[in-house]
Amino acid sequence: MQRGLPMQPTVVLLKEGTDTSQGKPQLLSNISACLAIAETLASTLGPRGMDKLIVNERGEAQITNDGATILKLLDIVHPAARTLVDIARAQDAEVGDGTTSVVLLAAQLLKEIRGYIEEGVSPHIIMKGFRKAAELAIEHIKSVQITVDRSDPEQFRSLLLKCASTSMSSKLIHSEKPFFSKMVVDAVQCLDQEELNEKLIGVKKIPGGGMQDSVLVQGVAFKKTFTYAGAEQQPKSFVNPLIVSLNVELELKAEKDNAEVRVEHVADYQAIVDAEWEIIYRKLEAIEKTGAKVVLSKLPIGDLATQWFADRDIFCAGRVASDDLQRVVQAVGGSIQSTCSDIKREYLGTCGSFEERQIGGERYNLFKECPKAKTCTLILRGGAEQFIEEVERSLHDAIMVVKRAVKNGDIVAGGGAIELDLSSRIRKHALSIPGKLQLVMIAFAKALEVIPRQICDNAGLDSTDVLNKLRMKHANGEQWFGVDVDGVEGIRNNLEAFVWEPSLVKVNAISSATEAACLILSVDETVRAPQNEGGAARHGAAGTAREGARDAKAVREEKVAIAKV
Repeated sequence: MQRGLPMQPTVVLLKEGTDTSQGKPQLLSNISACLAIAETLASTLGPRGMDKLIVNERGEAQITNDGATILKLLDIVHPAARTLVDIARAQDAEVGDGTTSVVLLAAQLLKEIRGYIEEGVSPHIIMKGFRKAAELAIEHIKSVQITVDRSDPEQFRSLLLKCASTSMSSKLIHSEKPFFSKMVVDAVQCLDQEELNEKLIGVKKIPGGGMQDSVLVQGVAFKKTFTYAGAEQQPKSFVNPLIVSLNVELELKAEKDNAEVRVEHVADYQAIVDAEWEIIYRKLEAIEKTGAKVVLSKLPIGDLATQWFADRDIFCAGRVASDDLQRVVQAVGGSIQSTCSDIKREYLGTCGSFEERQIGGERYNLFKECPKAKTCTLILRGGAEQFIEEVERSLHDAIMVVKRAVKNGDIVAGGGAIELDLSSRIRKHALSIPGKLQLVMIAFAKALEVIPRQICDNAGLDSTDVLNKLRMKHANGEQWFGVDVDGVEGIRNNLEAFVWEPSLVKVNAISSATEAACLILSVDETVRAPQNEGGAARHGAAGTAREGARDAKAVREEKVAIAKV
């Protein structure tokens, strides 16, 4: 009789309830998730892009067409799709603009090779083709980019204005491009040109008025802080004042707050009170001796000190926000002092004029004509709060683009011109390569056309007709022709039309999109851990215990009330 084969024991590697998906269906599912995100963002691209109204769980609404902001607010949970969120954030942090483009490009790359995955082409061949095509694209951008001569300040400023204007053309503020472009370039040129720290550009939002009421303060402006009685008697403007910045509390504290002191005689208690008054008066006199007319402190300045300064025609502000005080020091000079004794002249700052004035419904302290100004403040006005927030996001993108242009100085034409030029070059190169790589590189070239096509669709143009015209122009060597959303033809030379972008925006977008696409293609299995029921039960038990404790406390309070009655 023949012996049966020994039974193989079942090996359990993962906890019960773990969800595992693998193979080709998993890869196609990840691609579909990325395409769903791109579909959401697609309509926001270009100068005729639409805005999204996003309402969070607390009912707060935000209106924006910034790719990185939309993805952050959507709170995406799909693990593969989160890769696109990460590249949008990285693009926003590194370059400031092109966040929608980078997501659309990554998703289109995946869409173009989806058919090859279904037919069984190895993801590694596709990844190799993508990386080779991206390398060619970046090399080509570097070979055709135009470097602007920095020796001519007027010409260089003109370049920066064009780059800022192009960045704003797809934003909510596109109707006021000349006004805001000038403001952004002035703001960036205020900074230290070596460091270019955009955090030193303060932004203050005041609802009310129109966009044209927004102002750039060449120095520092911050909202009036909480003040005690006596502040109304202080002078509200100075010319060439000395300014002292402190990290010192100038407030008379109640004795019980600080220490417990046992005394035998009333005179001893009075001596302690007198000593406390003596300490604060000594601090105030030391500040007055410096000759400072404006006193700022991170910590509170109490009613006694406020009145004391008012009697001597000195302006003071306590509880100044840390970043505002830091920007004041950057602008007026000096340094933040942690003690009132031995404040020397070199520790004080100065500015051409200081004033406190009404802007909209708020009072603001303004420091202007600062000699060491390496900082500035944008005061933004507008009708609705959501609108002002979107203006701030738009200006942040423009500031980052101008900052990159100052550091780099290399530009290319926007409006889909460089993408079509790259597409035609890569397609031409692919035809000289045998095998499957040729198909992958042609797919990469076709994916690049998503940018001009989407700009056309969003502007209501016939994308097929416009792209055919552009391909013909690029085949004849006219590499700077791109989409024109305003003209009759639908195409124009975007370099001559001053639609300029820093080449770094395009280089970063192509490399980030390629890496994201390769990362998603390299994943063939997702292992999702089961929900921890024990943890949920513990949370439930804790909640029940808290509710029980609250009920018991309510009963006790009720008994006490009845007893009093």
